[in-house]
Amino acid sequence: MEKTKKILALLLMLCMVMCFSLTACGSNESSADPGTDQQEEADDQSQQEEQQSESSSSAPEIKGLTFESELEKVYAEQFNVYRYEGGYKYFHIVEGDDFLLVPEGGEVPEGLDESVIVLQAPVQNIYLAATAQMALFLSMDGADSIRMTSLKQDGWTYDEPKKLLDDGKMLFAGKYSEPDYEMLLDEDCGLAIESTMIYHSPEVKEMIEDLDIPVMVDRSSYESNPLGRMEWIKFYGELIGKEEEAKAFFDAQMEEVKSLEDFTNTEKTVAFFYITTDGKANVRRGDDYIPTMIEMAGARYIFKDITSDTGHSTVPMTMEAFYDMARDADYIIYNASIDGSVTTLEDLIAKDPIMSEMKAVKENNCWSSGGSMYQRTDIAGDMIMDFHILFTDEDPESKLQFITKLN
Repeated sequence: MEKTKKILALLLMLCMVMCFSLTACGSNESSADPGTDQQEEADDQSQQEEQQSESSSSAPEIKGLTFESELEKVYAEQFNVYRYEGGYKYFHIVEGDDFLLVPEGGEVPEGLDESVIVLQAPVQNIYLAATAQMALFLSMDGADSIRMTSLKQDGWTYDEPKKLLDDGKMLFAGKYSEPDYEMLLDEDCGLAIESTMIYHSPEVKEMIEDLDIPVMVDRSSYESNPLGRMEWIKFYGELIGKEEEAKAFFDAQMEEVKSLEDFTNTEKTVAFFYITTDGKANVRRGDDYIPTMIEMAGARYIFKDITSDTGHSTVPMTMEAFYDMARDADYIIYNASIDGSVTTLEDLIAKDPIMSEMKAVKENNCWSSGGSMYQRTDIAGDMIMDFHILFTDEDPESKLQFITKLN
């Protein structure tokens, strides 16, 4: 009976916001460029201006709880996790919500601020609409916590999520802007994890919350350092009880890139981009995390001075302007995560004949990034090392995991 009431109330709310929803969906889903929702999600950090990280100098005081420790971080700036005696944990997301995880059998502290969202351990039957975080859950053996996702099989660029869907261990519960509310109820959803794209459909977030399902908005895309994005595995490890597994994975990735700390930059230049369907070159702005990866790996991003007045992490430019800036770049790395149609030099030149005049094309030094680059948040360390091999090895092709040559 209670479930029926919730669904009826939800249907009434849906009718009231239908016009708004149709408008919002139309504006979010139409695009002249290739790519799907995960690209919108990957770039949504750019919808707002750069924000300063908040201080984590003191833990929140909670009546009846005794503070124990704060989660140690290396790069991440967009979250803090505080631990209290008895297994209580407080999760703070910068410019977002605060959550208190109550241990199994524990009671909610009296006088808790009404703005703090209470989660009950164990956190299960998660609806994961922040798809870039799937790789982090998988990397710490946390797939059992996820019951639903916002992508179908053909929306994933690597095999593990596809298999979970094929085996029925994970269900497609509708895209982030059009979730299957009845399924969320039927599957007893304990938490909906959204990317910041949900702010383009605020009525959806509100409706999920009206079903008494807490909503957590992931802000890992606001981490300027690629290892900071990957460090969110610690956040989710604390959330689902996989703390040790999360730390072990992050430390292993850190160990990979440690060898680059004292490396002298090669000063070779790199053009990382893709060409849109309307014939423009789309590049990452200079302070984006991908240029940071290139710099960490030992080269220089050719568009390092590119900024965006709108705050977007990608900047479109005419092919003429692109050529003027990038014609002498030592390396071309085509962004196959967005446009997978370029697999050969002929494909690249077919996009625009001006490409044949580029130094990297003439010297056969053109490469393609892996198609899973945006969804595989877990490979940041591996990707940096791939870049490093590319920039420093005389015969890199056979040693690369995620970068392939355009022959």
